[in-house]
Amino acid sequence: MDAERAKVAELEANHRALSLELANAKSLELDKRRELVSASDEIEKLRMKHAKEIMELEMEVKSKTREARELADELRMVKSDLERERDSVSNLKATLSHQSTSHITLNAQINALQAQKAATQMQLDAVMTISSDRTLELETAHQRILDLEQDARESEMVRRKLHNTIQELKGNIRVFCRVRPEKGREADISFPDKRDHKEIIVSSSSSSAMGSERKEIYNFGFDRVFVPESTQAEVFEEISLLAQTCVDGYNVCIFAYGQTGSGKSFTMEGGSTEATIGMIPRAVSQVFKAAGDLKSKGWEYKMDGQFLEIYNETINDLLGKGEFDKKKHEIKHDKSGTRVTDVNVMPLPSPASVTSLLRVANSRRTVAATLMNERSSRSHSVFTLRISGTNTHTGESCEGSLNLVDLAGSERLNSSGAAGDKDRLKETQNINKSLSALGDVIAALGEKGEKGEKHIPYRNSKLTYLLQNSLSGNSKTLMILNLSPLAAHLNESLCSLRFATKVNNTMIGTAKKQIRGSS
Repeated sequence: MDAERAKVAELEANHRALSLELANAKSLELDKRRELVSASDEIEKLRMKHAKEIMELEMEVKSKTREARELADELRMVKSDLERERDSVSNLKATLSHQSTSHITLNAQINALQAQKAATQMQLDAVMTISSDRTLELETAHQRILDLEQDARESEMVRRKLHNTIQELKGNIRVFCRVRPEKGREADISFPDKRDHKEIIVSSSSSSAMGSERKEIYNFGFDRVFVPESTQAEVFEEISLLAQTCVDGYNVCIFAYGQTGSGKSFTMEGGSTEATIGMIPRAVSQVFKAAGDLKSKGWEYKMDGQFLEIYNETINDLLGKGEFDKKKHEIKHDKSGTRVTDVNVMPLPSPASVTSLLRVANSRRTVAATLMNERSSRSHSVFTLRISGTNTHTGESCEGSLNLVDLAGSERLNSSGAAGDKDRLKETQNINKSLSALGDVIAALGEKGEKGEKHIPYRNSKLTYLLQNSLSGNSKTLMILNLSPLAAHLNESLCSLRFATKVNNTMIGTAKKQIRGSS
């Protein structure tokens, strides 16, 4: 019993020891379980961290692989460039070798050229010395030429002024002769006076009744003769001094005379270019220039212009607006000069205003075709520029006028073709009548100079009555004879030359200056 109790006690003690060990084992298992859970969490975190690091490393590997690929490409390019550079260096070495040879050759050439240069420089120095001497001589000669040219110009100006003075003292009508450039078979015309240009010789040949050839030579002399090649500027140069004297208070009259087609309208009005403008615009420009030059001396000028035509003995206002032949215009002469009633007088502030005035007048002037000329002026035109000036310093005043006359063409009835046309016949008769009246006035003036008092038939035509003051000695008067060089016009040309000679020998008296002192 005791043995069984001891055994039970022992079993109980073993049971308690086992229970305690079981409890300790359970507690230990629980701790281990907790440690296992914690280790599992730690392993999961490490696994995630490891996966992340693997992914980053894979990305880095990819980047490095790409960089390696790029570096490999760049390396291939560098190797290619290096190969090219090696080739270039090789070529440059060959070129350098060649250039070295060339350099040696060039050095030799340079040395030779330097020696040549030194020799040439010595020659150049010698030439420069000679050139300096020649330049000095040339400058001296050029200055001498300029001085002589200036002396010649001054002498020519003095000669012209003296010639003008002599002609004014003589009281003659000055006459210039201008030959138109040829447009067909020419007559035998020569100009022997190559220095003073004052002579013209016309030769003609004809057959006598016996069949022998007869040659006649006609010699004429005028104040100036212009050959066909003469320009508008050369013609105006001769009359410029005369034209500008109207600013000083003189009356000036310049008229163009000649047969139909001889170039009168071209001489007076000219063409559309600067080189071909005629005497009217040039003279007006000269007057404006002379007036402008006198401004510094206290002179102030006012200028007016009128433009008339005489057609079939009727005066028409070329600046008017109404129909021709409707208004009666009368010519009046008084102490202040010549005026025509009921005509438009236009103020002229500048030379440009004269150009527009000429354009208006030309569009209204009577022109027609004849056998002598396809565009023949059938009327006399008279452009008048009136100048009045006052000196603000001295109170002195002056009045002058510039009359520029383009006469209608003179022609014979049988050569003009007008005989078969009633209107043309009347025109030609009136033109020739007025030109004949002009010849009668010139002739009477010549006889008056020789015999004293004599009646001058100014009233025989409107033309001579309008030009009375220009022809009677109160004006400086110049006639420009225009001549056709054609053989077919020879007889007309001789008639014009004879008439111009008569005019040139006519004494009309000395022009007077129209000037008044201060009141």
